[in-house]
Amino acid sequence: MKKIFLVIFALTMTAACATPPPTSRESAPANSNASTPTVPAVTEADAIAREKAIWDTIKAKDYDAFGNMLADDQVEVSGEGVFDKAASITAVKDFEPVELTFSDWKFSSIDKDAFIVTYAVSVKGKFKGKEFPTESSRCSSAWVNHGGKWLATYHQESPVKPPMPPPAASKSPASAESSPTGTTPVASTGPDPIANEKIVWDLFKAKNYEGFATLLAPNFIEVESDGVYDKAGAVKGVTGFDASKFVLSDWKAAKLNDDAMLVTYTVKMSGTPGDGERASSIWAKQDGKWLGVLHHGGTTIMKPPPVMAAPKEMAVQQPGSSPAKKP
Repeated sequence: MKKIFLVIFALTMTAACATPPPTSRESAPANSNASTPTVPAVTEADAIAREKAIWDTIKAKDYDAFGNMLADDQVEVSGEGVFDKAASITAVKDFEPVELTFSDWKFSSIDKDAFIVTYAVSVKGKFKGKEFPTESSRCSSAWVNHGGKWLATYHQESPVKPPMPPPAASKSPASAESSPTGTTPVASTGPDPIANEKIVWDLFKAKNYEGFATLLAPNFIEVESDGVYDKAGAVKGVTGFDASKFVLSDWKAAKLNDDAMLVTYTVKMSGTPGDGERASSIWAKQDGKWLGVLHHGGTTIMKPPPVMAAPKEMAVQQPGSSPAKKP
């Protein structure tokens, strides 16, 4: 939702969140918390413990327990695609973390039945049986109380990259245009997260950064490859951002609970190579108004490697036989 898009396009694993493994799967409806029993408020320490639990489960290759930690309507956003619960479970089986280092934990409450945790993780291990060097990612996860049980409902990662250099100073005072707040109206947000996100991008195009700020919750968090930002940092980061050069597509929306919605989509700068990045935002109803509480960008879209077909002339050679010769 800001400067990281400029970094990615200018230059040109999979994990999910967790709750301690239960002994059996509950059958509460995935998208309804109307009759959700009251549960104790989650603390930052609780959130961190739950998030770390899934990494331990993956290391132990306990995929049944891993699946029991996810909501039935769980969404995972990665470079390879936007996965549902079944796809997340399948994908994680190729991932073998050996050494994990966590840092930069941040916790934020969405409402009494949902919360967000963000952090950075450095991982060393294997993927599909092959060792890979230590890789660092910034992660975001959302949790929702389903029937008195906290389940992971959203997870996203983006690779850690160095901070982008500060923008060059304007050559003349005339080139520094002020935000036209007051001349560009701010549309009302609602329970449709796709419509809300499009309102944000319209404000970017109008350079109405003060209007953008009014749509963010006080505890807003933005996660990008180059860093993690609070509300003030996010607003500062988009100042001067030329949103007209970007194309948005592949919109998907998901309900976290009655008062929180998720949107994921693709962002690509026109005329640049590559397929762009995936971005996600969470919108929540606070004091009667729908506000942005999280944005995660910088997840570079990766195409799967091409499948190499064997040449038609290549014959399968049996052990001990001599190579076939052409006449």
